Amino acid sequence: MRTKRLRPVALAVAATIVAALLVLNLSIGDKQIDQRFQRIYTIADPQFERTMGVILGPDLAPGNKVQPLLNGEQIFPAMLGAIRSARHSITFETYIFWSGRIGQEFVDALTERARAGVRVHVLLDWIGGQLDDAQLRHLQNNGVHVRRYNTPHWYNLHLLNNRTHRKLLVVDGQIGFTGGVGIADLWRGNGQHPTQWRDTHFQVQGPVVGHMQAAFIDNWLQATGEVLHGDAYLPPLQAAGSQKAQVFTSSPGGGAESMQLMYLLSITSAAKVIRMSAAYFVPDTVAVNALVAAVRRGVKVQIILPGEHLDWEIVRRASRATWGPLLRAGVEIHEYVPSMYHAKVMIVDDLWVSVGSTNFDARSFAINDEANLNIYDRQFAADQHAIFEQDLRRSRRVTLAEWESRGALDKLLDAGAGLISSQL
Repeated sequence: MRTKRLRPVALAVAATIVAALLVLNLSIGDKQIDQRFQRIYTIADPQFERTMGVILGPDLAPGNKVQPLLNGEQIFPAMLGAIRSARHSITFETYIFWSGRIGQEFVDALTERARAGVRVHVLLDWIGGQLDDAQLRHLQNNGVHVRRYNTPHWYNLHLLNNRTHRKLLVVDGQIGFTGGVGIADLWRGNGQHPTQWRDTHFQVQGPVVGHMQAAFIDNWLQATGEVLHGDAYLPPLQAAGSQKAQVFTSSPGGGAESMQLMYLLSITSAAKVIRMSAAYFVPDTVAVNALVAAVRRGVKVQIILPGEHLDWEIVRRASRATWGPLLRAGVEIHEYVPSMYHAKVMIVDDLWVSVGSTNFDARSFAINDEANLNIYDRQFAADQHAIFEQDLRRSRRVTLAEWESRGALDKLLDAGAGLISSQL
């Protein structure tokens, strides 16, 4: 009898524990920005640059050279070439690192350098770093220091929801790479076939590489308790070009709102044109209002998103649920046709460019660890504009009439996906 009476109590306790774990696991992190921004300067105003340096930090550093790399056929040879040339250190943080042909090439290159005496550190996301056990053992047995970011235990299962989404590779503390690409065969090729994702990555030289290294060192410290320092990681950096740039980061509990703030300030400060390439675009009400307000003051807004070749259909539905006010205001939404579109680039007033790992959604703004590279340079912005136009020619524009003519079931499914958009 006593056992029967205790059973409901035990079930209730178990249900309470499960509910508490779910609340922790699905927490969106720091409070997101929910107020309308006042527009008091433009992108070209020196105050904009000062604001970005003070609020986001660090200050924009002069003397950089940032080169775009398009799709796997350019990205992977450049990254592998830099790794193979390493003499002192390699620091590599990535969300996606999968087994496969390109994954094996990176494993081989990293282990060869470690055997040669180079200090090699690889930080993988616990969910996204899906190398098989044999490859992981091969890395570790050959001297590569491999760690998982936020490995969950029973007492911290909420960390499952906090992923490192950063894509950072720094070689000898002097040459860096960042952008949208993951280490997987999906990114091979030229982005013009459904099986080959379209993406952009960036090779970086100059003082801003120090910002990239600092971002890696911070998460390596969080994962291992080890501080990386000295000339092998932080050598003196000379000017390599003429571009001003900064790398800044965001993470839950440590400035998660920084990414959202950067995007909202950039949109609010736009005077002429905003061009955005977005792999995952699920704007909240504040972002929608900021984009609509930009159009109403005469700013042209063009957004390229994935089309039918999308890895997460539920994300497309959640995105589509937000399009009504944007399309009615005159925001141009285009869907890329040839393949999955994974580029993450924002160009504002042909002067300010932000690239990196961040998606335009609540997960990137509040839950993930992210890192973006901002470049304040007209020629670089012009070059990115030209790439954007190439993608635009391979895209189809979505009309308001098309959006409004969706069937009742599609509208219901889109609205349902929007309810859970913070977890997508």
